[in-house]
Amino acid sequence: MNPRLSYLREKTSKLTSSPGVYIMRSRDSNIIYIGKAKNLKNRVSSYFRENPDHTPKVAAMVSNVYDYDFIVTDSEYEALLLECSLIKQHQPKYNILLKDDKGYHYIRISDEEYPRITNEKNTLLPGKYLGPYTSGFITKEAVNEANKVFMLPTCRRKFPDDFRKGRPCLNYHIKTCMGLCRGKISRESYCAAVEQAVDFIRNGSAQSVERMEQEMNDAAENLDFERAAMLRDRIIAVKKASEKQKIIGSGVDSADVIGTAGYGSKIVVSVLMYRENRLYDKAVFELEKPEDDEDILDLFMEQFYHGRSDIPRSVILERLPDGYELITEMLNSRSGRAVKLHVPQKGRQLELLRLAKNNSAEYAALNNDRTGKEVIALEQLGKCLGLPKPPGYIEAYDISNLSSESMVAGMIVFSEGRPLKKAYKRFTIKEQQFQNDYGSMQEVLRRRLLHIKNREGDEYFKRRPDLILLDGGKGHVNAVAPILKELDLDIPLFGMVKDSRHRTRAIAAEGHEIQINELRSAFNLITQIQDEVHRYSVSFMHTRHKKKTYASRLTEVRGIGEKKAEKLLTLFKTKENLKNASPEELAKAAALNSETALELWKIIQEM
Repeated sequence: MNPRLSYLREKTSKLTSSPGVYIMRSRDSNIIYIGKAKNLKNRVSSYFRENPDHTPKVAAMVSNVYDYDFIVTDSEYEALLLECSLIKQHQPKYNILLKDDKGYHYIRISDEEYPRITNEKNTLLPGKYLGPYTSGFITKEAVNEANKVFMLPTCRRKFPDDFRKGRPCLNYHIKTCMGLCRGKISRESYCAAVEQAVDFIRNGSAQSVERMEQEMNDAAENLDFERAAMLRDRIIAVKKASEKQKIIGSGVDSADVIGTAGYGSKIVVSVLMYRENRLYDKAVFELEKPEDDEDILDLFMEQFYHGRSDIPRSVILERLPDGYELITEMLNSRSGRAVKLHVPQKGRQLELLRLAKNNSAEYAALNNDRTGKEVIALEQLGKCLGLPKPPGYIEAYDISNLSSESMVAGMIVFSEGRPLKKAYKRFTIKEQQFQNDYGSMQEVLRRRLLHIKNREGDEYFKRRPDLILLDGGKGHVNAVAPILKELDLDIPLFGMVKDSRHRTRAIAAEGHEIQINELRSAFNLITQIQDEVHRYSVSFMHTRHKKKTYASRLTEVRGIGEKKAEKLLTLFKTKENLKNASPEELAKAAALNSETALELWKIIQEM
C-alpha cells in the first residue's frame, strides 16, 4: 500500500471540479501517468479511495504515486488535446503507448541522370523521398506496381554507362521493362515516364489516367502517333492495375479502417489507410488492455490522430468509441473539414472492416503461436455471449449413459481456442439411481465447482474458467445456474444446443437462445467443443460399461464379489493383463485361496 495515500486523499479533497489534465509523479519526480478528466476531483479521487477494485496495472501505478500535478482547461476537448500532447512528449510508463510493429519506410526517386524508383528503410541515400509509410509491404507493392506499369528498369545496370553493352534481359521480352539498356529511349521520354509513375504512386490511378489521356490526345493532335500509342499502352496498364486494387479498395475514396482483436492481456489494432480508392498504407499496434472504465478505441484514436496532418474524410469502425464527440471535434479541427465516424452494417465497407479485423487477428496469432481463425473465434464468441473479454479458458460438460447403467460425465477444456487435454476430467455419477440428465449435470457441476470454491485439487481443478458450456439446452442451464448462485461464483454459463441431426444449432442462455450460424469462426469453435466433449464422455461411458461387463463375469466365481472384481480390474487395468496373469498372481491380488484363484483363471481365459 502507498504510505502517501492519506496525503494524496487530503490534497484531492480540495481539487477543482473543472475539466483538465492530471500528471502522476513518482518519488524521484518522474512522470508515470497522464490522464484527462471532465471533472478532475472525481477522476483523481477514484485512484485513492478506500477499498479500491483496481486492476493489477493501476494498483501498481497508484502504489508508486508520490504526488501529482494538474492543469485546468476550459473544456474537455482542450483537456484531450493537452493529454495527447503531454503523453507523446513524456511517454509515461503506465500510459497506453502506440508502438508500431515496425519502423518507417520510404519510396525513393534516385538522384541520377536516369532516376530509379526504389523502396527504402531510411533516407540516407541522395534523392527525393515519398513517405514515411508505416507498412513495408505497402511501399514494396507500390514500387513494384509503378515500375511494372510504367515499364521502368529494375536491373543493376548503370545508365547511360551500360547502354548497348548487352542484350536486354527477360523483363524486356515479357513487356515489364521498356528496354532502356538498348540506348534507343531519350532521357526526356524516360524522365517523363518516371514522373508519371511518381504521380501514380502519389495520387492513385484515377488522376494519373486523366492526365495521361490529356497528353495522349495532345500527342495525337500533333500527329505524334508513336507517343500517343505509348501513352495509350500505359493507360491500359494503369487501368488494369487499378482493377486489381479495386478488389480491396472499391467504394472507399478517403478513409481509415480500424479493426481490433483481443488476445489475453493484449489488444491488437490495425489501421488500413485508403486514399484515392486504393490501399495506401497500413499500421499495426499491440496495446495492453486498459482499465475497465477506459475505452481502447478512445485511447487509441486520441493518440493516433493527434498531430497527424493526413486526416481522412471518414473513419470506419466496428463501433463508436465512448468519446466519439470529442474525437470527431479533434479530427474536424485537424483537417479543417467534416470527418465522419462510421459503423457499417453491410456492403463493401463492412468487408473492409472485416479485413482490418483479420489483420489484427493474424498479428495477434503470430505473436502468440495461434492462428488468426482461433483469435477471431474467441472474440466473436465473447461478443455474442456479452462477455467482457474473449473467453481464453473454456470448460465444457456432457452426460453419457446406457439407460440407467454406466452413467458418467466428461469435462473437457479449451485454452485459447485449442484443446488442453491434460486438464480433461472424468466423473462417475454417484447420486442418481436412474437416468436423469439434469440431476446428473447438477451433481457433476456441484462437485467440480466446490474445487474452485475450496481451492482443492490440481492446478486445473482450482482454476476458475472464463466460460462454462453444457451440452444441452435451456433446461440444463436452468438446472445448473442455481448452483453457481449458491456457491457465489460469477462464471458465465451457457448451453450448446443441437438440432434433430445432432449438429450444433445455437447457444442456450437462461430463458432464450443465441443464434451463431452467421458467426462462422465462433460457430466452428462451438461445434468443435461440442463434438469433443461428446466424444470424450461417450468414450468413458463405453470403457466404464466394459469394465462392468467384465466385473459381472468375474462375480460368477464363488468367493468373488463386486468389490474383489473391481479391485482386480483396477490392479490389472486391461482384459489382456488379466488373461496374462497366473493363478498365483490372481490369488495374491485379491487374497484368494488356490482353488478359487484357479477357477477364476479359467473364467478369465474364456472371456
